[in-house]
Amino acid sequence: MRTKQFKSESKKLMDMMINSIYTHKEIFLRELISNASDALDKLYFKSLTDNSVGIAPEDFEIRLEIDKENRTLKICDNGIGMTEEELDNNLGTIAKSGSFDFKKENEKKENVDIIGQFGVGFYSAFMVSDCVTVETKAFGSDTAYRWKSTGASGYTVEPCEKESVGTEITLVIKPSTEDENYDEFLDQYRISNLVKKYSDYIRHPIKMAFTTKQPVEGKENQYEDIVEDRTLNSMIPLWKKAKGDITDEDYNNFYKEKFYDYTNPARVIHTKTEGQATYNALMFIPERPPFDYYTKEYEKGLQLYSKGVLIMDKCADLLPDYFSFVKGLVDSEDLSLNISREMLQHDAQLKLIAKTLEKKIKSELEKMLKDNREAYEKFFKAFGIQLKFGVYNDYGMHKDTLKDLLLFRSSKEGKYVTLKEYVAQMPEGQQSIYYACGETDEKIDILPQADTVKEKGYSFLYLTENVDEFALKVIGEYEGKKLVNICDNDFNLDTDEEKKELEIKNELAKDMFEEMKKALGENVNAVRYTGKLKSHPVCLTSEGGISLEMEKVLNSMPNAEQNQIKAQLVLEINSQHPIAEKLEKLYKEDKDTLAKYTKLLYGEACLIGGKSLPDALEHSNLVCELMTK
Repeated sequence: MRTKQFKSESKKLMDMMINSIYTHKEIFLRELISNASDALDKLYFKSLTDNSVGIAPEDFEIRLEIDKENRTLKICDNGIGMTEEELDNNLGTIAKSGSFDFKKENEKKENVDIIGQFGVGFYSAFMVSDCVTVETKAFGSDTAYRWKSTGASGYTVEPCEKESVGTEITLVIKPSTEDENYDEFLDQYRISNLVKKYSDYIRHPIKMAFTTKQPVEGKENQYEDIVEDRTLNSMIPLWKKAKGDITDEDYNNFYKEKFYDYTNPARVIHTKTEGQATYNALMFIPERPPFDYYTKEYEKGLQLYSKGVLIMDKCADLLPDYFSFVKGLVDSEDLSLNISREMLQHDAQLKLIAKTLEKKIKSELEKMLKDNREAYEKFFKAFGIQLKFGVYNDYGMHKDTLKDLLLFRSSKEGKYVTLKEYVAQMPEGQQSIYYACGETDEKIDILPQADTVKEKGYSFLYLTENVDEFALKVIGEYEGKKLVNICDNDFNLDTDEEKKELEIKNELAKDMFEEMKKALGENVNAVRYTGKLKSHPVCLTSEGGISLEMEKVLNSMPNAEQNQIKAQLVLEINSQHPIAEKLEKLYKEDKDTLAKYTKLLYGEACLIGGKSLPDALEHSNLVCELMTK
């Protein structure tokens, strides 16, 4: 027996690998199974040119064995095995990878597909075990060897008895503590679930013997133990099959089973890319959002595989926030299995994959919009708000990516339209894209400004979601057409002659408007005449970047009470309405009553515009007082 120290003999390094590189202790099983799969692949590769291998491809397997009484878990394979020198090189040197060397030596040959690269994975076994024993016999060797270690102190190597080629790793599982439940790694069903979770698509069968009790025939209340082998993994990933071999039912069943939905997906995106980024992706656009989608608890991300082995259940870096509704997975040839969550965030290949996925998702949504409008509108009702937030967030960085995916209901027939469709339908003479904000379409329709737009033969977009106007403000203009809120102060459909006439009227009445503004205090920035109202006497408009609707949204947010946002409002009076003449008369004869009329008009404008009355009791008393005069 030889006792040796690790060549990188540093307990600190071992602790770092065990406690920092891997987030979850259960990862050890994934690592050891992947190593076993590598060993099988190497022997299979050798069998292509060496007839003496003597093992048919269908006989390659990985076997798991649990002994609860002795607290051991074994991972066995009939792969290529290791020589004494390879034990020293591969297991005696932390971060030495035999798989990487093998891959490098054969990188110009076909059919080489080895999972492991960094060689760190084997040491994850020490996260759950006090002692690790490796018994191995290399193909072509007459001698088997036993490698044994209890951790960073070192290891021993000695010859041992082993009849068949391959490797058997025995872990002595640690006793459970108050903080850690190590007993779970001695439970058959827990181990079976971990295989299903991380190694379901390993190309070789992973088997384990299960003991079940069955009634003894002809003997009442007597049972016998029946031992049967079960293959724990499915081995063939759906996403690696040719699209022509996969039915819609296959896709739907996979989605519902894998992502716990009871409805079929609205869209399936199955793509394979080779070149700078080589990967298979299978993604789904759900028909409806999960119950927690619009909550802080929701976690976005795609499952990330490396050659069929799960690296991460939800890799958030693969999806932008505005496509966070997408479910699915990516299987890449270019990512190492032994990558931690923290390292993935800085992986250049991952960023490249994410970029191409974003383009693919956008392309599929555009196809859906073009080819199946009904399905897209249904999708948009479920997830459209997320696309609008995507336009608004990050200072509008993604507006060009998303603006053609947005839908808004139009006042023309109440149908959903894109911005492109709205512009295409604009009549001659219309210079801008118009929109209006409110809680519902019906409340928007009673806005005084809405009549003006409709009378001109123009349509406007209904904005009823809190984020809508914020998104359109970020877009600013579309195809050279400015996006204009019909409740903004600068919205005006008058002719130049009408504008000039109105300007003169406002100049003549400026002293009266000053008196009226004094009655309203800080509620408004100005009072003036307008020509944009037809039969309505009054309305509220806003100046500056904050509209009345944006004020309501911002002030409804958490902690907004401490810093209330205020829109710069203008009380606009219809210059052609009889109320204008009445106000001018009161200004000359009864300024006190003018102040009361002003407050009353402001209250009416608030009610029409969806703004809360500043003083409901005062408003009610003014109505009653003026009615009795």
